[in-house]
Amino acid sequence: MSFLYKLQHIIEQRKLHPVGSSYTTSLFNAGEDEIAKKIGEEAVELILAVKGQGDERVVSETADLLYHVIVLLAQCGLTLESVEKELQRRKR
Repeated sequence: MSFLYKLQHIIEQRKLHPVGSSYTTSLFNAGEDEIAKKIGEEAVELILAVKGQGDERVVSETADLLYHVIVLLAQCGLTLESVEKELQRRKR
């Protein structure tokens, strides 16, 4: 199991069993619109990183974006597996 799937499991557990001090819990409490807004912010930060902030920053911002996408998927009742299946379908 890749770490992204382990992370998905952790995020899903936070949705089912909220922890007051958890950032993930705070995102779920904020709702879908706020999570989507956060994805937009992270996407912009990734674009800026690619435009000259160095590889470490690109990796860091990509990690932030992926994390927030997984949170949004969980909020919507979707999974990485569904995204993976769609990517495989497109490859054909």
